[in-house]
Amino acid sequence: MPNGEEFKKLIEEIIQKQIVILGPDITLIKVRNVSSLKVDDTGHITALSGDPREALKSVIEEFVALSGQIVKKTIEPLLEKYPALKPEDLANLNL
Repeated sequence: MPNGEEFKKLIEEIIQKQIVILGPDITLIKVRNVSSLKVDDTGHITALSGDPREALKSVIEEFVALSGQIVKKTIEPLLEKYPALKPEDLANLNL
């Protein structure tokens, strides 16, 4: 199983991509709805508690609820960059 650092890096990349697309205000509001994450004003994770898979799932769900297919299409290529994360690690992401 990949370590929490891989998930943390992936979540940060998703946040950074959404800042470009949605702007920092909306992005940070959505990410801060995820109780297991603490992020600074630049979108970098300062704390990640609990199961990192659940945090990843929650972050994606926040953005998908906001803009659906657009977010899915921007996240899928990022997921492919992390081959250490197996399909079963990402199975519940609803992409």
